[in-house]
Amino acid sequence: MNCHGENNTPDDWPAGESVILVGHPNVGKSVIFGVLTGHYVTVSNYPGTTIEVIRGRVSVDGRTDPIIDTPGVNSLFPISEDERVTQRILLAEPPHIVVQVGDAKNLPRTLMLTLQLAEMEVPFILDLNMADEAQQRGISIDTTQLGQTLGTPVFCTNAVKGEGTAQLVTALETPRRSTLRVSYDPEIEESLLAIAPWLPATHIGARYVGSALLAGDDEIATWVTAARDEEALAQIWQIRDSLQAHYNRPLSYVLNEQRLQFAYRLADQVSRQDSSAGSSWGETLGRWTVHPIGGIPFMLLVLYITYKFVGELGAQTMVDLLETRLFGGLINPWIAGWVHAWIPIPIVQDFLVGPYGLVPMALTYSFAIVLPIVSTFFLVFSFLEDSGYLPRLAVMVNRLFKTMGLNGKAVLPMILGLGCDTMATMTTRILDSRKERLQVTLLLALGVPCSAQLGVILGMIAFLGPRAALIWGGVIIATMLGVGYLSARVIPGRGSDFILELPPIRWPQLSNILVKTLARLEWYLREVVPLFILGTVILFVLDKLTILQLIQRLASPLVVGFLGLPAAATDAFLIGFLRRDYGAAGLFALARAGAMTPDQILVSLVTITLFVPCIANVLIIAKEYGRRTALAMSAFIFPFAFLVGGILHFALRMFA
Repeated sequence: MNCHGENNTPDDWPAGESVILVGHPNVGKSVIFGVLTGHYVTVSNYPGTTIEVIRGRVSVDGRTDPIIDTPGVNSLFPISEDERVTQRILLAEPPHIVVQVGDAKNLPRTLMLTLQLAEMEVPFILDLNMADEAQQRGISIDTTQLGQTLGTPVFCTNAVKGEGTAQLVTALETPRRSTLRVSYDPEIEESLLAIAPWLPATHIGARYVGSALLAGDDEIATWVTAARDEEALAQIWQIRDSLQAHYNRPLSYVLNEQRLQFAYRLADQVSRQDSSAGSSWGETLGRWTVHPIGGIPFMLLVLYITYKFVGELGAQTMVDLLETRLFGGLINPWIAGWVHAWIPIPIVQDFLVGPYGLVPMALTYSFAIVLPIVSTFFLVFSFLEDSGYLPRLAVMVNRLFKTMGLNGKAVLPMILGLGCDTMATMTTRILDSRKERLQVTLLLALGVPCSAQLGVILGMIAFLGPRAALIWGGVIIATMLGVGYLSARVIPGRGSDFILELPPIRWPQLSNILVKTLARLEWYLREVVPLFILGTVILFVLDKLTILQLIQRLASPLVVGFLGLPAAATDAFLIGFLRRDYGAAGLFALARAGAMTPDQILVSLVTITLFVPCIANVLIIAKEYGRRTALAMSAFIFPFAFLVGGILHFALRMFA
């Protein structure tokens, strides 16, 4: 192990009532949580927010205590909503045993958070995770010296392999408050002393509260006001204004700069790096993936492999095997014969095996068409997620997003939208302004296909070739850029800067990829398949009541005349209100049956990609921003999708 030293953890601090995990994003905090809890978790929103907090139980000193996995943070002086929630948990839930999970490869950055916990005066343990990656980079950390300096236990772990985690679990019984304090300028130290008498008596250290107030932390100001009074806060603001006069930069910047310098000095004292250690393949590849020039062919290669794996293996080979041979050749004929032989009621026969029957439509679509496509897509997505490439993809398209007035962080919800737009809408909370959150939510609902829909789209494009793929991608990207550009000027507010941490490039573990893929497939079977069945039932009822034929006639001028599609495509768009991927599956079935020309397939692809989001996404938008916003977005997206599809139809006819 590259981290060396021994820890003597005195027993002069009793174990608390709760264990709270704190750490930067991408440091393995969730893996540590799994080690401590045995993977039993409950997920719920923190009160008054949409931020998910994971809770579980952990055995400490013969009893079972609650454990909370807080959102990943860059600082305990919050900017984002995630950071505010983590701060609120630390402020509101004493007494604490805090486990800080840090990155052993980046000790100064880890120590920045450690120093804030020390100022909070909460008992904590420092776990330097990913010790194997630090060793590969020639980094050695003296945990004994660091622990003595901090006055708290310090451990190195490789959580994925379980190395060092047993000692960490044992140390939960004896956490300690850190005795280390950052040395600020004399003027700042005097101001902190002057503020202290005006602060409420609390389990949180006065030094942390005072520095947060000097930095202008509104959350702490509200918290102090609730415990004291307006007069106390007025005295504090007077002290802060007097201190600000000594500096030509904001106090928040000054405090952070001095804290960072202190962290670097401490890191230099307790760690060293072997200069002879060469760059690992991951570091070299990581640099190339974000290179302004070299990163482009790598990105195109990733997209090409995804297209081949999902579009050809999943959507052609596997779908042909399941739909044509298994369902078409065996399952559907056998069930149809059994139904006609044993169920003499015509309407029940139609409900089960008729044109809009559960077996030939709902089950065939769900298991023979969409399942093999989403399975291959989930495998690719899990691989890219665990490899660390997705944030790098965000960096590569950052300049493109700037044209829409968006923060580069917006790329991450958009990428996550390729998995599920509903979940991605919830992750827009990482953006710093309501303007950006609304913009990204609109773009997610408009033109980011979820995994099931994207898989089907890739399968249809595979029938058409590179030209169609370029046209489809070009129209969607141009539409997104245009809507993003205009929405940036219509929606009031301002954007923010792009700050994104890049995790190291890793070779993903096969077991992790399989677990994630199986979890997502379980979600598909639990959440999506029932909606496919419900959609089929709706079509069956509409068909029997002759309402479906009426809708087809009413929609004919739009679907047939304006989009140039066959009347049968109306069914796909109709059920697309329920789920876009079901609508895409209906178009996929028409394409495989030869019911549409290549140009019609292309028009239908563009229209269904820009179609209204699924019901679940609309409900999440209503929950996040209100019903009026959700209705306004849907009212815009529906006619706009048909407008773009119609323009493409006439353009293809003109240049045919």
